[in-house]
Amino acid sequence: MTIVVTLSPELEALLLDKAAQQGQDISFVVSELLSTVLEWETQDSEEAIKGIQQGLNDFEAGRSRSFQEFAEEQRRKYNLPADL
Repeated sequence: MTIVVTLSPELEALLLDKAAQQGQDISFVVSELLSTVLEWETQDSEEAIKGIQQGLNDFEAGRSRSFQEFAEEQRRKYNLPADL
């Protein structure tokens, strides 16, 4: 399948450099990069959904705390002043 994409000269130069460094054809390098990004995006979305579901499950089971408790923990953890 052929897809035509217009790149900025800077991005094209970066891709050409990467392809040259790897001794690969630029089409292969771009295909691998896109595949990696799409795979990461899918995994990131799945992890976010799992995290949200876990939070909802915890809330429904009564495992929650107030914002004040959370804020105080963050202040202690990151040594933040109390007036933030």
